[in-house]
Parts: sequence; C-alpha cells; structure tokens
Amino acid sequence: MKIGIIGAGIAGLATAIRLACRGIEVTVFEANDYAGGKLSQIEQDGFRFDAGPSLFTLPTLVDELLELADKNTVDYFAYTRLPTVCKYFYEDGTVIEGFSKVKEFCIEVYKKTGEHPQKVFEHLERSRQKYDLTKKIFLENSLHKLQTYFQTSTLKAISRLPQLDLTKTMNEANQLQFESPKVTQLFNRFATYNGSDPYQAPATLNIIPHLEHNLGAYFPIGGMYAITQTLLRVAKELGVIFRFNSRVESIEVQGKKVVGLKVEGKLWSFDRVVSNMDVFYTYKRLLPNEKAPEKTLQQPKSSSALIFYWGIKRQFPQLDLHNIFFSENYKEEFDHIFKQKTVYHDPTIYLNISSKYQPNDAPKGCENWFVMVNVPSNEGQDWEALIEATRQNILQKLTRMLKVDVSKLIVTEAILDPRSIEAKTASHQGALYGSNSNNKFAAFLRHPNFSSNIKALYFCGGSVHPGGGIPLCLLSAKIVDGLIK
Repeated sequence: MKIGIIGAGIAGLATAIRLACRGIEVTVFEANDYAGGKLSQIEQDGFRFDAGPSLFTLPTLVDELLELADKNTVDYFAYTRLPTVCKYFYEDGTVIEGFSKVKEFCIEVYKKTGEHPQKVFEHLERSRQKYDLTKKIFLENSLHKLQTYFQTSTLKAISRLPQLDLTKTMNEANQLQFESPKVTQLFNRFATYNGSDPYQAPATLNIIPHLEHNLGAYFPIGGMYAITQTLLRVAKELGVIFRFNSRVESIEVQGKKVVGLKVEGKLWSFDRVVSNMDVFYTYKRLLPNEKAPEKTLQQPKSSSALIFYWGIKRQFPQLDLHNIFFSENYKEEFDHIFKQKTVYHDPTIYLNISSKYQPNDAPKGCENWFVMVNVPSNEGQDWEALIEATRQNILQKLTRMLKVDVSKLIVTEAILDPRSIEAKTASHQGALYGSNSNNKFAAFLRHPNFSSNIKALYFCGGSVHPGGGIPLCLLSAKIVDGLIK
C-alpha cells in the first residue's frame, strides 16, 4: 500500500510514523521548506523563538510514537515537568503562582484570593472525572462511526451526562463554584486553549485544567520545536519520504475514490490520501469539483493570535516560563474578539520565555519574549492599525505591571498575525483551531477524520476531530491510523 500525506504539520508527522510502522510506503508533501506547520521556530539576531504552540501536556503521546517505532525514548526526546505551570498577574498587584502540585496550588490560591482550598481541589477533581468520562468518546475515537456509541465507555458517559455540565457555560459553572472573581477568571481562561469564549462555550471544557494541573505541564529539552525535530527524525528513519517545497495542486478522484495527488503538474498515484491541510482549503483548493460539506466548513471560526517575538536586553527573575497578565474586564475582551471581531484595548497577555529553561535561546543577560494576545480570525479587518494599537497597549500594560519601560528593552522584533498565520500554514482566516467550541454540539460539528463521500480520503490535524493543540493533533493521527487499519 502507498499513502500520500498532505502537510508535514505535527499531525501529518505522527500519521506518517504510525503508518510507516505498519510497513506502509508513505510520502509527505509539504509546501514550505520546513516541517512542523505551526510548531516551527524563528531565529533572529541571536534569539530563538518557538513560533507556535508553547504549552506541552500529555508527553506520553510523543513517547508512544517513539515506542511504536521501537526507538529508545531517552536517545530521542527528553522533557522535564514544570514545578510552576504558570504565573498569573492581576492589575491590583496580585500574583498567583500556579504550582504543579495540586495541594500547593490550592493553598496558594487561598493565600492570594481567600478562595477556600477545597473549592479549587473539588474543581480539579471534577475536571479529572469529566476527562476520564469523555476521553474515549471525544478524544480517542471517531465521533462519526456508529461503533463508538456501543462501547462501554460511551454508554457509561451517557449514563452520567449531568456531570458533563452541558447546560451551563464555562463561566456560569465557574461562577457557581468560586466566590473570587480572580479564580473564576483563572479557570475561564482555559477556553482559549481551543480558541473559544468561556461566556459561550459549554462547561464541558472544564476538562482542560485536568491536563495542566493534574497531569502536569512539561518543557521539552531544546524547546517546543524539539517535538517537530524528533518526529521528523523518526519518520525519516522509518523510511518516510519527505518532499518539501512541494505544493499539492489537487487530490485526484475517480469514481468517488481517491487515486492520487497532483503536485506541480505531476500525478502521484496513491491507495490512500491523508490531508493534514486545513479542511476548508482541502475542499476549496484541492477538491474544487467535489461537493464540499458547506455546513461543516462554515462553522464559526476559533480565535487567532497576534504574536510579538521580542528580544529583551535584560532578565526578569519575577517571570517564569508561562505568564498571564489578565485583562480587568474579561467579558468585554471576549465580546470584542467573538462579537465585534476586533481587539480589546486591554487584552489579556500571554508571555512565554523559553530561555528560562533553555538559556541558549537568548544571548547572555537577555530573554526571548513570546508575547501573544487572542484576536479574532481574519475577516478583512485593518490589521496594520490593529497591530500598532495593540502593540502600544501591550507595552503600556507590561510597563505598568512590571514597573519598567519594556519598549526600551526590545532589541529585535518579529510579528505573526492572522494573515501571516493563514499564509504560512493554510489555516482558513488564520484561525488557530479551525472552528470554535462555543456551543454544546461543537464537537459533533467538526469534520470527521474521513470523507463520507470520497473513498480512501482521510483528515488529521487541528481543523478536524478531535481539535487543535498538540495533544489533540497527535490523537487525530492515532484515529486516522485506526480507520485505515
């Protein structure tokens, strides 16, 4: 069997490894001259930045691929568990340290906000229970295959539906649980992990804190880009053929069955094709003569990101690897993103500094700042004006909260916005996670990992089931492999 994969993003790499481990001949076509998709890097003026995803959870999913390929994990990939998951900064000077040990975190929240430790502990336990109930259905199997609904785990979850909080929004559930607005805001932020709005998204998304606070957050030695490098190396050692700078022009279909790919005018014959390209552009660009699932493709988009990569000529001991500087009006911020389709003047700022754990990512005495705010997907906004205004608002906010003029410390800068995200990764409108999860049926409305109309066509990556982010992309590869097998 010969299988062609469109795109060398993290899901495409993982799919290639799984298929190659079963003796299948795999060829991966990538339009860029590098692998990883969003999980890439920027090197500039002595600084190195992880360009895309910066949080690493469920490292066992990478370990599983290495074990499947019969590789000694220690020789290929290493990571360390973070003692502090994240530091949270509020305008009134409150700083909450998100310790990785649950009891320490609960006590820290109590000291800083007065929220009873038991309340936080109960919330994280419920998050664990939701995850255990739903992972087999929503994360590890196809939602679009009948047999999924006859599994014991599915029947168990259905019998305990009230525990999934489908009738409440994330914010409503969190407000009922916590007395402190600061703690509610802290847990509301997990909606952004799949590009959604906590004031609209179902409380089922409260499974997300479990990954970070119960299972732990990690740092890959070498930075996030080490994940891409590791998977690329393993895939090549398994015999996977990579063709970079090779833009697929069309998926060739005969009699409602995939027969190959056209790449730069040449036809490549394949028995199966897997698209790691955004599902929207897979249909619109590569299957223009086939009927597209318009209802699925027109689902409301997730948020995008505006990222400033700043080389900073000093170090900040009060900052950690992951830092959040909260907006004072979280509801207004999300209304701007999802309803007004613009950027709030007081955005919540995510600041990642990989040089805290990888010192050679910045020159001596310096830090590499990955500064991100959530923004709407690209619908033709005046991005030049929004970027300049947001840059000034970010600098003013960080200067105020860190008590130092950050603008005078920037020695190099690169910028990524929804337009450049779309151009580099073919993500429709620059949406980071495909469609958002702002309604209770969102998981069922994502495109399946296979085509119902075209035989031998499969889909992986963040724009299809089960969703965006490194763990879900890796799980999409596992689902596709199972479907093909």
